[in-house]
Amino acid sequence: MTPRHWPRCGWPPGSAARSGWSRPARVRLGAGRRRPPVGIPLHAAARPAMRRHGWIVKRGFDIAAAGLGLLLISPVLALCALAVRLETGPGVLFRQQRTGVDGRVFTLLKFRTLRPSNEHESATRWNIAQDHRVGPAGRFLRKTSLDELPQLWNVVRGDMSLVGPRPERPYFVMRFSQAYPEYADRHRVPAGLTGLAQVNGLRGDTSIEDRARFDNRYIEGWTLWQDAKILLRTAALVVRPDGS
Repeated sequence: MTPRHWPRCGWPPGSAARSGWSRPARVRLGAGRRRPPVGIPLHAAARPAMRRHGWIVKRGFDIAAAGLGLLLISPVLALCALAVRLETGPGVLFRQQRTGVDGRVFTLLKFRTLRPSNEHESATRWNIAQDHRVGPAGRFLRKTSLDELPQLWNVVRGDMSLVGPRPERPYFVMRFSQAYPEYADRHRVPAGLTGLAQVNGLRGDTSIEDRARFDNRYIEGWTLWQDAKILLRTAALVVRPDGS
């Protein structure tokens, strides 16, 4: 029996109303207006993050900070590119399909730390941290997260934000969304270069369910101040010797 076939009393079949509970009375408040049932607390729903005025400021900051960052770290980018070129040959940038806001797919940029055997391996292999094909330069770039720096261009383009849920490949998005009902909710906002899950140690081979929980907590409680704190924590983690 579908919702439109429920009894006129408004209770779904098998609900408490069929177990002896009475339905709360409605009190008419003038023409066409009704008071909600007594005893049910009402709360104003929070405005979705993407509709808040502060989100315009966030986007402006993303463009300014990412653009300035690309200029300031251009010598670092050049050194990284040279190291990758010497170790893996031509093609210093690695392009991969990732899922962003509203499920839209975009091309994410990274420095190449491994040349995959084929496109299938690139799209479906979960972790290459222990792969013997990763050379010393690649391991250093991955340990320090320097391989992620080209994603500043993704931020400038509007594919990503500086802070937000980390984007995943479509193959894994499909699998994780089937396994964890709240996983797809992460795509309510643009993907990020860093996020609340990452600064809490949830990266690499860690719980996908916990990542989704942290990402959704970030979205539902989003503020510009929270973004600033995450960026500061990310900067502190990058300079640590363990490369977290």
